[in-house]
Amino acid sequence: MHKTDNIFLPISIMKKTATIALFTISSWGFLQSQNTQLSSKQLAGQLNTVTTMVPFLTITPDSRSAAMGDVGVALFNPDANSSSWNMANLINAKNKTGFSMSYAPWLRNLVSDVGFSYLSGYSKVGANSAVSASMRYFSLGNIQFTDFDGNPTGQFTPNEFALDGGYATQFTKKFSMGVNLRFIYSNLTGNRAFSGIDYKAATGGAGDVNLLYKTEVKSSNGGYDKIQFGLNLQNIGSKMTYSSKEKRDFVPTNMKLGAGYSHKIDNYNTVNVYFDINKLLVPTRPHYLVTYNGEDSLINGIRQYTGSDPDVNVVQGMVQSFYDAPGGLKEELREYMLSGGAEYIYDDKFTLRGGVFYEAKTKGGRQYGTMGIGLKYQTFTVNAAYLVPFASRHPLQNQMRFSLLFDLESLKDSPKD
Repeated sequence: MHKTDNIFLPISIMKKTATIALFTISSWGFLQSQNTQLSSKQLAGQLNTVTTMVPFLTITPDSRSAAMGDVGVALFNPDANSSSWNMANLINAKNKTGFSMSYAPWLRNLVSDVGFSYLSGYSKVGANSAVSASMRYFSLGNIQFTDFDGNPTGQFTPNEFALDGGYATQFTKKFSMGVNLRFIYSNLTGNRAFSGIDYKAATGGAGDVNLLYKTEVKSSNGGYDKIQFGLNLQNIGSKMTYSSKEKRDFVPTNMKLGAGYSHKIDNYNTVNVYFDINKLLVPTRPHYLVTYNGEDSLINGIRQYTGSDPDVNVVQGMVQSFYDAPGGLKEELREYMLSGGAEYIYDDKFTLRGGVFYEAKTKGGRQYGTMGIGLKYQTFTVNAAYLVPFASRHPLQNQMRFSLLFDLESLKDSPKD
């Protein structure tokens, strides 16, 4: 569900077509009751998801991380997809250049023309730097627009994409840093007018700041185990809007923290374990104490609410996201999403993966397990992932998703037949 300036675009998809019914509602008033005043404990237990514009930016782009519960900030053996997780990690890539392409069908049980695609490539520049470029594209298929009475008003193919460029450098043998710059485009309405408001494609810019620290500890078998810690402050950028109004909404600014531990059993067998914490750095919707006919009422010119004012700038929104939940600390802690995963690697050619992802029910309720495999053959690698939901349904359930990776340097040097 995409949040726009006081409207929602709910999508009901059946077979090859879908219907988008646009309807106007006031700022979150549909979730409020009149003259409601609840305790912090009651507020913490209420459904209060954190919503943003362009949520496609939060989709896991590649099958390797998707098979391990969506971890990726501190992966060992980084590849072309690592620029979306931690650009600083590309310094540690084994290959000088690489390219990857991924595809994930979306709601495949209902429709066949909705999907997410991702292309990414990188190249090392000297011994201490790397550059990357990538594109993610989300197509919603063929959509039938209707008015409030259900009458058709035309067809359109909504789509969204983001273009990235990244740079990473190594300061010491243990510490590296990376940055990404991102152009975002989202067109869900096709330049249409509804209820006297003109809607158009939304555009915006954002950036990531990435850090990675790696070290080694002595292993019980006489070797050395690897440990990595990563940080990704993602999608720090301008607010966006679909309408001609001045009001703009936040993009999904994230904080991703991750750790990885790698143990080499012998020359052929390695086990890697990962853990990530993720939090949206955007304001949490407050609980409005007084509403009337879906509108937030004013008392003596002051809006009454529990929590913090969400109408703030980007920097203030990032700061207050750590303390603005109306349910207090208990609700605030529920906004942290947890994921863990592991991979067993045999001879750098076969990989078996698994993981879990947890999000509190009051913040969206995504809870699922994942599994997958990886196969490497000469210059290319194929990764596959499969998702099993534990609670609510998931748009990627009951289907395989794949990523292909190519070592361009080895491809160039390989003998011709």
